[in-house]
Amino acid sequence: MKEFTHIIANEIGLHARPAGNLVKLAKSFSSKVTIEKAGKPPVNGTALMKVMGLCAMKGDEVKITIEGEDEEKAFESIKKYMDENL
Repeated sequence: MKEFTHIIANEIGLHARPAGNLVKLAKSFSSKVTIEKAGKPPVNGTALMKVMGLCAMKGDEVKITIEGEDEEKAFESIKKYMDENL
């Protein structure tokens, strides 16, 4: 299992376009991807409406957990996406 935390830096937070791209990226791996924000239960990283339902805004911390056969590759790709886009 791999996990990391990320502080949302995007001015408008985790809105539709970056959330959709994140979900699309998570779906490209066989590993289970879970996203959690303080005060809310963890959500499936491949479910767009659940990810958007976190209402992660600029300054919020989210925790990404990745578990499965290709978790190392998924971890690197998702972390890079988050760092560059959110």
